[in-house]
Amino acid sequence: MFQVAAHEEVIPVPELYKICEIAREILRGPNEVGRVIARPFVGVPGKFTRTPNRHDYAVPPPRGMLLDQLYDRGVDVHSIGKISDVFLGRGIRESDKTKNNADGMAKTLDALQQTRDGLIFVNLVDFDQQYGHRNDIEGYGAALEQFDAWVPRLERMLGSEDLAIFTADHGCDPTTPSTDHSREYVPLLALGPKVRAGVNLGLRKTLSDIGQTVAANFGSQIAKGASFLPEIA
Repeated sequence: MFQVAAHEEVIPVPELYKICEIAREILRGPNEVGRVIARPFVGVPGKFTRTPNRHDYAVPPPRGMLLDQLYDRGVDVHSIGKISDVFLGRGIRESDKTKNNADGMAKTLDALQQTRDGLIFVNLVDFDQQYGHRNDIEGYGAALEQFDAWVPRLERMLGSEDLAIFTADHGCDPTTPSTDHSREYVPLLALGPKVRAGVNLGLRKTLSDIGQTVAANFGSQIAKGASFLPEIA
């Protein structure tokens, strides 16, 4: 990962994006960098804050990934947060950028209200970006409370055939001395009107199990992972 941070009043956002586009082309080859990230911020020394204008320049995911499979089957995908950037828009019909967790959760409910079927793929970045990497324990706790208070609203809006899966792509514990990714294990929760309650999904072998479960839900399959759909259906 290669990140370029710049103050918006010193280097305008379009110019920062151009810098990152040039860096993206340079950082290729046999040791290709996975993502180049534009990190605009504002404020004064000691009180800098990141803005919502972050932009990720990723490498193309391998063909045959979940979003490709869903696209081939005509499944509509609505992404919320940085998902579209990370996957270069592949297989995504509609996408919404977000300013923060609250904005992401609100846009998730809006998307759920407007979507009859398909996949809503959401990333709430504040846990990682704002609190985990900054060792902000109180901020992290408040964000969890905000999310917990929102889940019942989501649950009330789920249709009879809907399935919601909550997880993370990595752990970022704000209580550890390091500001790096500090946890190998991540949560895995499934929710929905037809989800069997009290099922222990155990310690999974790979995060790909979630992708395989989503694929199976839409009658498809990806290369790796074991679906837990039979366990919860």
